Amino acid sequence: MDYSRPPLADRLASEYVLGTLRGGARRRFEALLPAHPQLQDAVARWQRRLVPLAATVTPVQPSPRVWQRIEHQLFGAVSAAAEAPLRWWQRLGLWQGATGLAGAAAIALAVLIAQPQPAQPPIVVVLGTNPEAASVMQASFVASVSADGKALVLRPVGGVSVDATRALELWAVPAQGAPRSLGLVAAQGATTVVRAELLRNTAAFAVSLEPAGGSKTGAPTGPILSLGKLEI
Repeated sequence: MDYSRPPLADRLASEYVLGTLRGGARRRFEALLPAHPQLQDAVARWQRRLVPLAATVTPVQPSPRVWQRIEHQLFGAVSAAAEAPLRWWQRLGLWQGATGLAGAAAIALAVLIAQPQPAQPPIVVVLGTNPEAASVMQASFVASVSADGKALVLRPVGGVSVDATRALELWAVPAQGAPRSLGLVAAQGATTVVRAELLRNTAAFAVSLEPAGGSKTGAPTGPILSLGKLEI
């Protein structure tokens, strides 16, 4: 399929930004974005058209039931036997397999460590727009993580518009436990994050909308705009 054709790129981008492109089709589109500038440009155009409409909507504090539906959609059902409600980052049952994959990769690396290895390509993670936060902001990102797990470059797909009272914050989400902040994210251009153990216990990356300066609690306080599973 020729994604450089403007009519096709525009149609797919419009469905993606509106949220009507779902399931496998949406995942395939997000996987194509990093390698197709035509699609990125089309997404940016539709975001510029539609995102300002969201700014005219008065913010409403969601009820606990709404959060439960969001968490269920993103992370699956949680056992009814749980005595206390779990935060969204604790509901990562669908991603626990990533921990096993990381362990297998570590064993393979230990076996081959004595042999000269060619340069490894970066790990690419697509942080897709959270449909439940689409009324707040349409935001997608592509993260490129160095093979040694010590550096990450995050780029918005088509750019994101954030006013001066808000900030975007990047989080490393473990399979179990609370997420840890990786710092604020630039709404335009690339953001570089350098950490000694960037991928340690990391199952996914997420971007939240926070007050200016970022979360003051050490945990996400605003809506989760984008989320992407780490697959090693």
